[in-house]
Amino acid sequence: QVQLVESGGGLVQAGGSLRLSCATSVSIISINEMAWYRQAPGKKRELVAGLTSGDSTNYASSVKGRFTISRDDAENTVYLQMNTLKPEDTAVYYCHAKYWAYMTGFLEVWGQGTLVTVSS
Repeated sequence: QVQLVESGGGLVQAGGSLRLSCATSVSIISINEMAWYRQAPGKKRELVAGLTSGDSTNYASSVKGRFTISRDDAENTVYLQMNTLKPEDTAVYYCHAKYWAYMTGFLEVWGQGTLVTVSS
């Protein structure tokens, strides 16, 4: 089973930057899709950014132009570079992976989450 470990969250002032990391327990090239989601207090979890094995990306409209998802195959890590942060970006950020498991089909796994707090 794939395991994900996130890091990089913290407290930052509005306008600042943070980079989140998500390390995978298997070769990242074997994972079909990776994504970052977030969940703010009292709100539903939402997709922030996605990255396919073919390097296609998609972003929530609220973060487009400010956030960038990328991966390092050698490090088996996916990153979320967050620039020009706003208080409304405050949330717990979760890494998500979707991969094909032999004899099982597609499986999904979540990281434990990392808190990002943006102060005004």
